This record gives sequence, structure tokens and C-alpha cells, in this order.
Amino acid sequence: METVSGLLLLAAVVVGVILLIKLLASPFKKIFKLLLNAVMGFVMLYAVNFFGAFIGIELEINLINALVAGFLGVPGIVLLVALKFLL
Repeated sequence: METVSGLLLLAAVVVGVILLIKLLASPFKKIFKLLLNAVMGFVMLYAVNFFGAFIGIELEINLINALVAGFLGVPGIVLLVALKFLL
């Protein structure tokens, strides 16, 4: 009987660990996606400044622009360029 209860306990622990991993994996996926968007936004902001200097488009790299580029990614860069032309 001890073997059966030991195996049941081991199975319960394994199932609990798997459920815990699945529960914690979801926020890490969202954090990774946000981090990837932030990196791509920063690269695009830098690229717009580098290539835009030839045609007169220049965006400042400040906190507001970095946050917009980080949270929105490439559409955020498009928004910043559109706002630069409108304002």
C-alpha cells in the first residue's frame, strides 16, 4: 500500500508542477512580446533618424518617443512620423 500511495503522491506533485509552469508561462510570453516590440521600436526609431536625416525627417529619442515606440512597436513609429508632419 505504501508504494501505491507514494506513486499517487508523486503523480499529484508532477501534475501540480506542470500546472504551475503553465500558469506562470503566460505572463512571460507577454513580457517577451512587449520586450521584442520595444527592441523593434527602438531599432526603427534609430533607423528613422539615420535614414530620415537624408530627407529631413528626424525624431528625437526621448522618453515619450521611446515609450510610444516600445508599446506600439512599428505602428508607433509610423504614428510618431505622422505627428511630426502634422505638427
